[in-house]
This record gives sequence, C-alpha cells and structure tokens, in this order.
Amino acid sequence: MSNRLSSLRPSQIGPKGLPTAFYIRDIRIEPAIVMAPMEGVTNLSFRRLMRQIGGMGLSTTEFIPSSTLRTKGNKVLEQAKFDADERPISIQIYGRDPAIMADAARVIQDLGADICDINMGCPSKKVCAHSGGSALMKDPLLAAQIVREVRAAIQIPLTVKMRSGFDVDRRNAPELSKICESEGAEAITIHWRTREDKYSGSRNVDMIAQAKQSVQIPVIANGDIVDIPSMIKMYEDTACDGFMVGRGMLKNPWCLLEMSSYINDKPIPEVTPLARQNLLLDFLTRYEHLYKAERPTLGKFKQLAKYFCTDMPDGETFKKALLRSQKIEDVRRIVSEYFEKYGELSA
Repeated sequence: MSNRLSSLRPSQIGPKGLPTAFYIRDIRIEPAIVMAPMEGVTNLSFRRLMRQIGGMGLSTTEFIPSSTLRTKGNKVLEQAKFDADERPISIQIYGRDPAIMADAARVIQDLGADICDINMGCPSKKVCAHSGGSALMKDPLLAAQIVREVRAAIQIPLTVKMRSGFDVDRRNAPELSKICESEGAEAITIHWRTREDKYSGSRNVDMIAQAKQSVQIPVIANGDIVDIPSMIKMYEDTACDGFMVGRGMLKNPWCLLEMSSYINDKPIPEVTPLARQNLLLDFLTRYEHLYKAERPTLGKFKQLAKYFCTDMPDGETFKKALLRSQKIEDVRRIVSEYFEKYGELSA
C-alpha cells in the first residue's frame, strides 16, 4: 500500500479551476473525462464514434461477466475487443466469486488492457440477484476479498466503480472506498445514486465528497454530468479528480469535447445541423457494416436516436418517426427530410 501511495500524483488544475488531468498509478488521464461503461452501448463501434469527436481521457468497455470472460468464448472476447490506438483503455468486469474475478482479470491483462475495473455499481436486477454489481455494497467483506484477489492476480492498475450505496439506509461509499483502497484499488468512481434509485432519485453528491476526503487515490464523480454547468457544479460540490459521463453522451455526443474544451479554456466547438445529420448517418453506417443485417442495425441505431433527438426542434416527432422505421433506407430518408426542414432552425 505504501509504495502505491508514495507514487500518487495530484490531479492537475487548469485555468478554469477544474481538473484537466489525473493519474491512475502512472497512467495519465487527460482530459479528466471518462466514458462510463454502459451495457449494450459502449461497444467498439460506439467508442470509435466518440473518439472521432474527441474530448475523452479514458475509454471504457461495456461491463463483461467474469464467468464468461474466464472461458474466453468468442462472443465475450468480441465485447472486450479494442483498437490498438485506443489508449488508455479500461475493461470492466463483474461477478461475485473472487477466484473467477481474478481469472477474468488475468484475461483482461493478457488482452492488453491498460486498466481493470471492478463493477460494484450496476443496479440491474439480474446482476444483483447473483450478488454482483451494486449488491456487493451490501457485503463489504466479499467486496474486499474480490479486490484483494484481483489485485494479487494482475500487474496493471485496478479501479472500482460503485454507487453511493445499495439503498438510502446503506449509503456506505466512503467506507467501501477506503476498504477498496486498502486492498489495492488505485482509483474509485462513485455514482451519486443508490441501487434503489436506479436511474432516478434526487441529486445528492455528499457520498462522493466524503469519499474524496477519506481516500488518497483519485475519486471520479458520476451521475448526471451532461454538460459544462453540471460538470462545474459536480466539482464545486465534491472536489473530485475527474468526471465520468454516461447517458449524456447519447443525448449530446459532443458533450465530452465541449467539457474538455471548457476546462482547458479553449473555444467551445459549434455543433452545426450538418454535423448532427452526419453523425446520425455515420452511426447508422457503422452498425450496418458491423451487423450486415437490418434488424440489429436498426436496433442499435434507435438506441442512440431516442436520446439524440430530445432537444431538437420538433424532436419528439422526429424520434417517433425514427423509432417506427423498419428499413435502413427509411431511416436515411427520415433523417434527410428532417434536416432539410429543420436544419436551419436547429442552428
């Protein structure tokens, strides 16, 4: 523990008084903005799209079950796939068996990941039913054993992602963060919601702030960081070392670039209607090439579109038209017609 702490470096503060970079052991995360692991979303194609836009300091895969990663099946190895230039890259695993988690971590290391991340925050009923994800927050002894055995199994940096607690009566993120740090975790990400909150609840970031005061390793804040004002507010309330962005990327894929530009005191990029149109069609084309079939292509496209259209002129009508589409050619027509009609207004 002392060796790790002696090598800790403070986060770097930029001209706007916000962290511009932080370190996970010797890995520099710059900008101090991290892609959240999202099941079914942060796959390789989506991450390529976000990297093309820019503004991300750490790329993260969707979470992967340790039991299947351990067996190295083709499907799960595809989930763990990343580009050679996609660095730093973190692969997240979940599970409840320390030995299996350790084996999965070894696979991640062998695949060349820069960081192994342990999921203690997923609110999924299926994951929690098997004592994985945020259910681990109810069992600190098991959580500690998992971190200990994974740490012993690998040489790459180890991080943990959690929620503020399992429910309102068990908001124990600061205590669990200290436990994880003592067992070898080198950064902690905390979402202000509890597992009970799922994707709602009233904003309360006190557990993030307390954890920041309790540990010496970096604390990354997560939860409703969607734009520059919400990023500033999170830092003011928690003094966090970095920011993790999830669903905000789906609503506005440029939000990472906007936030990183702000913290480095650079001009905020203008997102034109043409850029929005091109991104939608680019996303569609990427998945068309990946799946080579209409149904899965449309499924993935609609996953983005239902968020992306939210704040656009007559966005609800546009979204409904896209979600009802049954053919790829229909999507291209709907997008073209929408921007022909509303592109000037969107500007």
